[in-house]
Amino acid sequence: MTSLARWMVAIGLGLAALGGLIWLLSRLGLPLGRLPGDLRFGSGGLTCVIPLVSSILLSILLTILLNIVVRFFGK
Repeated sequence: MTSLARWMVAIGLGLAALGGLIWLLSRLGLPLGRLPGDLRFGSGGLTCVIPLVSSILLSILLTILLNIVVRFFGK
């Protein structure tokens, strides 16, 4: 059970770090969620944002990063 708890803590810290990184990138001027191709619908007081291009861009960057990490550790 302690192994599961360690994994959950590691995943939680990883998500917090990812959230902090996204927040930091938005403060530096990277327009995540406002790129051309991101869909934004609004009516009255309701706004729906579908970050299509931002999701694809993050997916590509994370894939490259994970491939580098896997090759570095040789697994």
